[in-house]
Amino acid sequence: MPLRILCYLCLAFLTLPAHAHKASDGYLYLDSDGDRQWQLRIDLALRDLALVLPLDRNGNGQITGAELTASRSDVLGYQAGHLALSNPTGDCQLIPARWGLSQRSDGPYVATTYQANCPDAAPPQALRYSMLFEQDALHRGLVQVDLPNQQRLAVLAPDSRLLTLGPQAPSALASFASFVREGVVHLLIGLDHLLFLLVLVLPATLPNRRGQRPPFRQQWLTLAGVITAFTVAHSITLGLAALGLVTLPIALVETVIALSIAVAAINILWPVLGRKTWKLAFVFGLVHGFGFASVLSELTTTTPHLVLALAGFNVGVELGQLGLLILVYPLLSGLALAPGYRRVMVPAMIAGVSTVSLLWVIERATAI
Repeated sequence: MPLRILCYLCLAFLTLPAHAHKASDGYLYLDSDGDRQWQLRIDLALRDLALVLPLDRNGNGQITGAELTASRSDVLGYQAGHLALSNPTGDCQLIPARWGLSQRSDGPYVATTYQANCPDAAPPQALRYSMLFEQDALHRGLVQVDLPNQQRLAVLAPDSRLLTLGPQAPSALASFASFVREGVVHLLIGLDHLLFLLVLVLPATLPNRRGQRPPFRQQWLTLAGVITAFTVAHSITLGLAALGLVTLPIALVETVIALSIAVAAINILWPVLGRKTWKLAFVFGLVHGFGFASVLSELTTTTPHLVLALAGFNVGVELGQLGLLILVYPLLSGLALAPGYRRVMVPAMIAGVSTVSLLWVIERATAI
């Protein structure tokens, strides 16, 4: 029965689409010139807008500049129905001031800047955002607020579409907690990171060729070393990238992440890189950190809350890892007791994971 379940899981992995890891995010920037004038800029990925608007008018799979220009009114209309600024008197009038393309690490974005004329010339006190939530429940609106009375970062999601902009900004603890949650979510939706964690954990469950398993204490010490190495490594590069100190193209990063999964998986059967799994975890963890940073690194670094958001996001990733470890390791340990675990089940898992990750490598390298 365990072998049959494992085969079903491998087949499920092989049928998964080879999507890039970069999450679907919209970027919003609200600022003021200090003279009762407010500006709101929103950047949405062209690929995301194509999910809700017929941008590719001739259906050839490519969006030209002429097609995008012809879709300007559609884009503005869609944004008008899913974006609003308001104060207690009513909604602000959002007047398009600039419109065009911006290039980010994961591709082109439509960038629209609005001039906000608010009732009674009073400052906006609320921002509502609901774009793409119906199409993608994992979409997020990442907001940077730079107003005279507050500077902050925030995350808008399907269950939290309203951001209060009153004179009393949320506490540092509340902001920290919101990014902890996003760190957990980001880990859980990143299938490539999950598969990498799987192949890091797998060697600790393997019995030796005589069928003997390491003592329980040794297994957990091995796991602790692997997870610690991975955590330290991705924390380093996550910080460097999110603070803008080191920047790498996200397409290249995601390609190397996919390749790291295949390499780590194959190394279990043929340990050409050695049997010290913690070393692999550290080296490849440096690359995975750039992948985690793809969320926060697209925000500017002018706000002091970026450090707080970075810390919360990193804690969330770690909590997600620990939760998965608590769930996955006992399951694998139970499977390890079944006959044929080392000779049949583990090779089957490695074959499935390697196939999926190599498909990702091909897709992402082609995108580069």
